[in-house]
Amino acid sequence: MEEQEKKKEINRRDFLKIVGISAATTTVALAGCAPKNNPVTGDLAAQGEIPTDKMTYRTNPKTGEKVSILGYGCMRRPTLPAPDGNGNVINQEEVNRLIDYAIEHGVNYFDTSPVYVQGWSEKSTGIALKRHPREKFLIATKLSNFSNYTRENSMAMYRKSFEDLQVDTIDYYLLHSIGNGGIETFRQRYIENGMIDFLMKEREAGRIRNLGFSFHGTVDVFDEVLAMHESVHWDFVQIQLNYVDWKHAAGRNVNADYLYGELEKRNIPAIIMEPLLGGRLSKVPDHIATRLKQRKMGSSVASWAFRFAGSCPGVLTVLSGMTYMEHLQDNLRTYSPLELLTDEEKNFLEETAQLMLRYPTIPCNDCKYCMPCPYGLDIPAILLHYNKCINEGNVSTSSRDENYRQARRAFLIGYDRSVPRLRQASHCIGCNQCVPHCPQSIDIPKELRRIDRYVEDLKRGRTF
Repeated sequence: MEEQEKKKEINRRDFLKIVGISAATTTVALAGCAPKNNPVTGDLAAQGEIPTDKMTYRTNPKTGEKVSILGYGCMRRPTLPAPDGNGNVINQEEVNRLIDYAIEHGVNYFDTSPVYVQGWSEKSTGIALKRHPREKFLIATKLSNFSNYTRENSMAMYRKSFEDLQVDTIDYYLLHSIGNGGIETFRQRYIENGMIDFLMKEREAGRIRNLGFSFHGTVDVFDEVLAMHESVHWDFVQIQLNYVDWKHAAGRNVNADYLYGELEKRNIPAIIMEPLLGGRLSKVPDHIATRLKQRKMGSSVASWAFRFAGSCPGVLTVLSGMTYMEHLQDNLRTYSPLELLTDEEKNFLEETAQLMLRYPTIPCNDCKYCMPCPYGLDIPAILLHYNKCINEGNVSTSSRDENYRQARRAFLIGYDRSVPRLRQASHCIGCNQCVPHCPQSIDIPKELRRIDRYVEDLKRGRTF
């Protein structure tokens, strides 16, 4: 008994190390956490009061309950430097403030996972939501048994979600990111260990209210799992959907118009992830940003992507990982209420998507599933810096480009500022440990080698 209490105390202290920050420290840090020219909203977000009673809701056809069209994704959290100087910690006070504000303005869907924020997202989300009446929120979480799919581990993960979230029921429970590894991996994760049968019984018992899955992968896996609808009766499915992926999905991802169409045929509600394509639809090249601004003055670049996702009638909610208040407020303006896209605007966004494809970026969404790298690389930071430079016109196709000197300087200085030298692409040995974990199916070592070659060309002043 004494040993048990000791373990509990250790766990409590570990968590407080992650989330325990004083109010004074919080205030200081927040002053500079989000610049006026925000990377998501830009300087375009409409000003003025955000209504608290104008949120657009969709109706769950199974339960009849109202779900806010804006869903709060909890993959990322605001952080502060750790008191001991070792890394960062979750800023729980700011998490509480964001969730309070979201609920006050009509958001009621919160999506998390046992693996988000290095395993701390569920606990942090649970702490924030516990302060509100249970009827005020719907909680979604996942069976994220990627690396260990034994029944024992899967059951332990399932039960811990209830403990960390501090709830007796989970409103939306997902088989997490099916498709990676193909259909055999899916069967091992959920069928052969008996977990799908167990979860269906949990739904019958009322501990799970809606059962579904999230998808990244090839069309054959999607089709086979969706065909299980006759026996499983999927209550919802989470898919990647945005105005680029609608008809132009990259890599092993499937065009969203097909995924959404198959769900619509079966009257299965869709939950949308990646409406901003990993943030890339909020950080578009300048000439595309100008195009969007001119079309609808006063709207943020990001709002176009959120309107696109929300305009599909079969969409129950659109997830957004809102780390800062500016992100949340901009999305609230877009969805309070939602202005559905016209056919003309849909055509305009398809033209915009085609323009985007001329500036190919690496499809990294900063999920950090590839981390930690055993050799210390900051993989997301490397890929995101490269994407940023492409969007800003600071990646040269030739050393004879007119703006080569300016682009070269901007890339190299920005690279050293964004990624410490010991964590840069040059240290990749090609061990491939990161590859199976990437939901976007990026060949990470290949991309790192390509970026490193480009960096070396710039540093040595080579002609290319």
